[in-house]
Amino acid sequence: VQLVESGGGMVQPGGSLRLSCVVSGFTFSGYEMDWFRQAPGKRPEWVSSITGGGNTYYADSVKGRFTISRDNTKNTLYLQMNSLKPEDTALYYCRRPSGNLRGPGTQVTVSS
Repeated sequence: VQLVESGGGMVQPGGSLRLSCVVSGFTFSGYEMDWFRQAPGKRPEWVSSITGGGNTYYADSVKGRFTISRDNTKNTLYLQMNSLKPEDTALYYCRRPSGNLRGPGTQVTVSS
């Protein structure tokens, strides 16, 4: 089982990034998937979830700015992040709640 994130980077406030999480080793379409983030010195923070059927949920801090999606044909989870703020700076990682599986993460830095 493997989860590998990509798409992070440095962006100015107001900018956008799209994160990807490619998974292997399990039937992706059958599982709820989450995005979490962790800033230095802080606890992990839940960002968003998507069920196998495509229902989506968001933390209040990102609602209206971030969009979670999945492509079951590509075994890939996405997080489109718009209107980024400095407080969005963190290590972002995807997670399969069942079995508490997660990837290593990708760094997002929002700074002018």
